Amino acid sequence: MVKDSTGGQRALGEPAVLGQGLRVVGRVRGEGDLRVEAQVDGDITISGQLLVAAPARVTGSVAAESVVVSGLLEGDVNASGSVAIEAAGRVRGDIRASELSLEEGGGLEGSIEADFELPKELA
Repeated sequence: MVKDSTGGQRALGEPAVLGQGLRVVGRVRGEGDLRVEAQVDGDITISGQLLVAAPARVTGSVAAESVVVSGLLEGDVNASGSVAIEAAGRVRGDIRASELSLEEGGGLEGSIEADFELPKELA
């Protein structure tokens, strides 16, 4: 168990959680993984995986190792790894990542910049 910033405890390896009913105004920064179920008005920068879960609404740019969206994200996404937009997820902003997946029903309004090499047959 590790202590979180509120003095509570969570198991090592579990993501930190911004739960439903919270509204955060301002920047969120941290190490490790983060699950957002709240409304966040501001940028989020973390070192691990960011999960924007339903019914979360994030208004601001995000940067993480990987990002999974099943809520609403209005802002640019910068991931060193993958970005996944699930069926209930919506992203309104530009995405920069090495990998992107979009489930049927998921939504994206913006541009995509991906860092990968095409197979020789497609180049």
